[in-house]
Amino acid sequence: MPLSKSDLDAILLTLELASLTTVLLLIIGTPIALWLARTDSWLKRPVGAVVALPLVLPPTVIGFYLLVSMGPNGFFGQLTQSLGLGTFTFTFTGLVIGSIFYSLPFVVQPLQNAFEAIGRGPLEAAATLRANPWDSFFSVVLPLARPGFITAAILSFAHTVGEFGVVLMIGGNIPGKTQVVSVQIYNHVETMNYAQAHWLAGGMVAFSFIVLLTLYSGRSSRMRAL
Repeated sequence: MPLSKSDLDAILLTLELASLTTVLLLIIGTPIALWLARTDSWLKRPVGAVVALPLVLPPTVIGFYLLVSMGPNGFFGQLTQSLGLGTFTFTFTGLVIGSIFYSLPFVVQPLQNAFEAIGRGPLEAAATLRANPWDSFFSVVLPLARPGFITAAILSFAHTVGEFGVVLMIGGNIPGKTQVVSVQIYNHVETMNYAQAHWLAGGMVAFSFIVLLTLYSGRSSRMRAL
């Protein structure tokens, strides 16, 4: 049975959401991970714990508090309304914000591990050559941490594609606007349309397998190179 137009719309929306979330998370997560890898501040543990919260909190809890904060009576919602932006609940922008919070540890932790593995030696060597911090980052840190960036990007994209509770709480189920693949599968199961659910769910299984295979293959290649 071919995919319906609503199924295709959900797939395209999911890919758009995952792509945008991944790009934004790499921009946001890189300085956080670099700070966590380099700092000796007492704030390192509390900040690390906050970043890792989505790993242990139910997605519906994250979605609920984001829904409240972005709603008309929430702090963030009142701020966006005062700026003439309205509220971000039940919008694509709200999905992006929720996805950033939900997938943050899947970017920060691989990058932090990559930065910590580099150590301070290469940066000190770059400093002796009078390289400024920006030169050191782009010429030394970025190339050496490339495997961490690849892992972070893959995990962020895959995790965003598979999220359900957060997007349902924040975005609801609006076709073509906030209806992503995971929500569409839920719709098919609710209406007993198992054939369509199988098409989408099977695609998710195949996608997840490819993601894991890519990650494990990359790790094996790096281990052989060492």
